[in-house]
Amino acid sequence: MELKFLKRNRTLIIKIDGEIDHHTCEVLRGETDRAFEKMGGKNIIFRMGGVSFMDSSGIGAIIGRYKNIQRLGGRIAVAEANERVEQIFRLSAMQSLIPSFPNIDLALEYVEGGKN
Repeated sequence: MELKFLKRNRTLIIKIDGEIDHHTCEVLRGETDRAFEKMGGKNIIFRMGGVSFMDSSGIGAIIGRYKNIQRLGGRIAVAEANERVEQIFRLSAMQSLIPSFPNIDLALEYVEGGKN
């Protein structure tokens, strides 16, 4: 798994490529939390177009970030998820907590503009 971090206004954008599973989710959690704390932001967007596999550990890592962001009054979203990831979100009912957008601009509008 490869992670790339970008700050845009008060939003941390995390581009993920590769597999999110029990072997890599601890890295995802740790690096995301460190980058978010260093940035001093409010929101997170996961760009997941390059995710080739995700299991329940990955779902748990993302839900954990969701809970952290909620406590801070921020928002979290997913952008550019491929069909495989979208299916996992549907089956786990994650989309009821974390909205998914087809592109980064719509995700940014949601997290920064507060639009539902």
